[in-house]
Amino acid sequence: METFAKIVSNINTVLWGPWLLVLLAGVHIYMTFRTGFIQRKLGAGIKYSVTKDTEGKGDISQFGALTMALASTIGTGNIIGVSTAIVAGGAGSIFWMWIIGIFGIATKYAESYIAIKYRVKTKQGTMLGGAMFALERGLKMRWLGAIFAFLVMIAALGTGDSVQSNAVASLFYDNFGTPTWIPGIIMTVLTAIALIGGIKWVTRACEKLVPVMAVLYVIGCIVILIIQRQYVVPALAEIVRSAFNASALKGGAIGFTVREAIRFGVARGLFSNESGMGTAPIVAAAAQTKNPARQALVSMTGAFWATVVVCFMSGIVVVSSLLVNPDIDMRDGAVLVNAAFSQIPYLGKIILTAGIITFAFSTILGWSYYGEKGAEYLLGAKAIVPYRVVYTIVVFLGCTVPLQLVWNIADSLNALMVVPNLIAVLLLSNVVSKETKYWLTGNNIEMVDTEQIPLLETLRKKSF
Repeated sequence: METFAKIVSNINTVLWGPWLLVLLAGVHIYMTFRTGFIQRKLGAGIKYSVTKDTEGKGDISQFGALTMALASTIGTGNIIGVSTAIVAGGAGSIFWMWIIGIFGIATKYAESYIAIKYRVKTKQGTMLGGAMFALERGLKMRWLGAIFAFLVMIAALGTGDSVQSNAVASLFYDNFGTPTWIPGIIMTVLTAIALIGGIKWVTRACEKLVPVMAVLYVIGCIVILIIQRQYVVPALAEIVRSAFNASALKGGAIGFTVREAIRFGVARGLFSNESGMGTAPIVAAAAQTKNPARQALVSMTGAFWATVVVCFMSGIVVVSSLLVNPDIDMRDGAVLVNAAFSQIPYLGKIILTAGIITFAFSTILGWSYYGEKGAEYLLGAKAIVPYRVVYTIVVFLGCTVPLQLVWNIADSLNALMVVPNLIAVLLLSNVVSKETKYWLTGNNIEMVDTEQIPLLETLRKKSF
């Protein structure tokens, strides 16, 4: 196991080398300009996310699509992932995580736009879309679409499945001494029940879980910051300073370089908001929307909530807690989070435990949809049920694998997914730019898109 873990760690280091960080950050910045700084429309996106679009075509509401995307986005990466970034890259990683989140809003918009524009309807009457169809229909690169679909199918088992169950099992073991198989069985059963009902059951669960869990977690963070308010400004200063200068938290005991801060900040930033991965657009393609721009505006708010709000709050809480208590063990991200929330008398660990459980479980549900759509693209509708069975089993298996190994595997899979998705975003950037200008002119965005959505079966016949 140690040899395998070392191999995975080395692969992860190569994949998350300077080349990918430059590519990812470059696309975020490039799409910010190509979309005319679409971040300025964030308020409109938030408004549309809570507005019903009854005229649009799709399987679920715009709010349902957003909460389902947020369910898979706001997970343990926003809590434990932030702490592991600090452990590996120092306080400065939080700054780069935040910056990548702001620019990532534009990429989230672009990838969602093309996912909706090139979506198709299955024989069962459901919508199916994502980078695989943008590559196939928009760029005639079905082979690359197939690679992306395969990576989504496999990555869902790591990023959205085993990472989340592992975090919950570890939390129960560390706090209560509960054997990892007990929460593993409970989560496995609950996942199986939810997946039986398909996307509509999953969406209903996410619509109820996501708003409540996010609000409660942010309130918990605010309480901690009030308790240790005199350390909040120094924590912010340390985050900014460490982003540009080599730092050593805890009086020089552990040193961090700027390169480490950037690497782990960007890596965890991607993991926390998934901008550039092409995952959230898969569920965005199922939304009821008048036109691609309207739902793309809704989808891009996910990057704002996940990284700019939740991750940044987590980062300030952890760094300020380190300043309050410099003797905290910095070798384990979960320990850092536990120590931070212990500042709240009596309720701290309860809030943290409840937050991680709900975040993790909703992420498991959200990613199950991504994985099964990847399987459906490759193997057809017949693959959905077998994939759900495998996915459910992996929920339990994830509880027995060492945490760092799970995170490294997840990071590697995320990196591999980025490449084909960004190829689609870049090569179709002209389409996104031109059509965005049209839809955002006057009241065009309120118009119903008259573009015909092709049947998947017809598309497949033309492909052979």
